[in-house]
Amino acid sequence: MKNYVKEGQKLPLFGIGPYLITGIALVELIGIILFGYVLKIGTLEGVWVWIFRILGIVLIISGIIVWYIGAVRSNMDKSITENRLQTEGIYKAVRNPMYSGWWILISGVCLMWHNYMLISVILLNWGIITIVLINTEEKWLLNLYGQEYLDYKRRVNRCIPWFPRK
Repeated sequence: MKNYVKEGQKLPLFGIGPYLITGIALVELIGIILFGYVLKIGTLEGVWVWIFRILGIVLIISGIIVWYIGAVRSNMDKSITENRLQTEGIYKAVRNPMYSGWWILISGVCLMWHNYMLISVILLNWGIITIVLINTEEKWLLNLYGQEYLDYKRRVNRCIPWFPRK
């Protein structure tokens, strides 16, 4: 995937993101169809419908915010084109805010079906993101930034925004 902006740029601008996000969205769609319409198991009723839907809306909005801050407000494009490790702003709380934002948003959509079986899909998608990032972008970043990336990796979560460790 060649999507370099300038000569000497060491990382692609989009990385594996479009493929990874499309993949987890398809996993979710398959889960929704399988549990909700084929097997027809796990659908909740009563107050649980509203609990799942409210939580789903909160996650969708949170995911959009995390993605927006990571993708639009962070100057990540500039960091990539200048071969500089981005550790400021939202990158102090999560190493992959764009992937995290999409995962959180997709998880919120999943909850809108108020089906407890779909929680397994949310966890499966987290596992997919984790495995893919460990085997792709984390290797690229380690090769490019070495000890600086290892130190950053020890302080900041991969996918779930949280307070950095010291």
